[in-house]
Amino acid sequence: MEFRKLTDGISVSPQVTVADIPAIAAAGFRSIICNRPDGEGADQPLFRELEKSAADHGLASCYIPVQGGMVSDQSADDFAAALASLPGPVLAFCRTGTRSTTLWSLAEANTRPVGEILLKAKDAGYDMSGVVRRIANGGKVPTASPDMAHDVVIVGGGAAGIAAASSLLARKRDLDIAIIDPADTHYYQPGWTLVGAGVFDPEDTARKMGSLMPRGVTWIKAAVAAFEPENDSVILEGCRVVRYKRLIVCPGLKLNWAGIDGLVETLGQHGVTSNYRYDLAPYTWDLVRNLKSGRAVFTQPPMPIKCAGAPQKAMYLSADHWYRTKRLNDISVDFYNAGAVLFGVADYVPALMQYIERYGTSLHFGHTLTAVDGPARKAWFSKANADGTKSTVETTFDLLHVAPPQTAPDFIKASPLADQTGWVDVDQGTLRHRQFANVYALGDVSSSPNAKTAAAARKQAPVVAQNLLADMGMRAGTAIYDGYGSCPLTVERGKIILAEFSYGGKVAPSFPTFMLDGTKPSRAAWMLKERILPPLYWQAMLKGREWMAKPKVVS
Repeated sequence: MEFRKLTDGISVSPQVTVADIPAIAAAGFRSIICNRPDGEGADQPLFRELEKSAADHGLASCYIPVQGGMVSDQSADDFAAALASLPGPVLAFCRTGTRSTTLWSLAEANTRPVGEILLKAKDAGYDMSGVVRRIANGGKVPTASPDMAHDVVIVGGGAAGIAAASSLLARKRDLDIAIIDPADTHYYQPGWTLVGAGVFDPEDTARKMGSLMPRGVTWIKAAVAAFEPENDSVILEGCRVVRYKRLIVCPGLKLNWAGIDGLVETLGQHGVTSNYRYDLAPYTWDLVRNLKSGRAVFTQPPMPIKCAGAPQKAMYLSADHWYRTKRLNDISVDFYNAGAVLFGVADYVPALMQYIERYGTSLHFGHTLTAVDGPARKAWFSKANADGTKSTVETTFDLLHVAPPQTAPDFIKASPLADQTGWVDVDQGTLRHRQFANVYALGDVSSSPNAKTAAAARKQAPVVAQNLLADMGMRAGTAIYDGYGSCPLTVERGKIILAEFSYGGKVAPSFPTFMLDGTKPSRAAWMLKERILPPLYWQAMLKGREWMAKPKVVS
């Protein structure tokens, strides 16, 4: 008997027989819903037979028959009512489970985000892309809805999205572009490390989204629910449809705070903080400057994550403050890293290790944060042991800086655009989708194996612009992205190790060594981070000015 779980309250399965009822009851189900009409197949039992056996085993039962391909609004309403009234957990079934999953998806349309519904169905083995417009329309068959159409549609108004739009307009001023993003505020996220160290004010890293939209670009202030690449369409929440000739996907990634038990309930209090959130970075600085003694714990989740150096940047700057204020001898600093190395590019590790030793930091590799109890000041980690087993490690803390686990957004993972790991499946050189030729992706959501940093997006945007316009017959030649990424590792206030690298961990410096040797801490790199990169972001990258970012074009 195969049970496919959608939620804790409902699972679905292929056709159930009378002989299956004892196993269903033994598995803990309390009700069954039959969605297959009697007589559809010669090998299926009648519902009244199943109903009698279910009653004999203490199960409630409900009959909501649906013909294949004919799920009505009323059937979805009946299914929702049954779920609300029947004791759970519930097992719903039809011939394959598809109709039952469809009914559940429509019944949940007003209570769950579309992406979450699609992802739960996908995880259970069912593709709900055929009813995505109904889900987005609250579970009802859409009536006439106004469609929008643009030559280029960009999903995401973050660094990658606005940079891509500006690079396109720098090459083709009159191009018809729309950016879809529901946010009111655009953040310079690389600055949050310095907010957490008391160098920047949080307000310095935020601007109104409308003020950054390139002139001539249409801003569609809405959330994306799903994609229909076979129809060149993006479905918005509320079932509005935006059609495109070319699509650029760059909505960023999802910070999965709920992936760590107890974390959501304690963030921003009890000494638990994170520089990965605008509102929490100032709390980091409050904790750092007020900690006089105790244990400071910094965590790094499994890859991939946004800016892989950010977790240890927070650690270095915090320890440096305690070092300068002569408190470090009374503070234990621990770095719990889910990975096996301090930094993924070996050339930079020797200099980093000097600071690990300077601050007396204890390194714990192969440790993944799994749970937090803020009031008790305790954290638990899953430790990967050398023999392949796992064990649980408990530690106390006075300050806990958490880098959360990170994934692609649900509406990406559940879409036809995603690869098996959930990221948008693109060629790592051209950033063009492997299956849908008129789709491109860049930034954190792309499957390309580069570091997920703003520096990477700065180099990717011109590549996408060149290749998209060449595809439209408006430019000549193909641009290739080499995997460039940059991570300014803030090892102390006033000095940075400027890690720059491309695919394969190859060191890729932007400056001659006599000017700036990135493998060594330098004040020049700090000045770059503090004084030059912010205006470069606001006034160059987001404006289509490609200083040191012009793509290589091959015929």
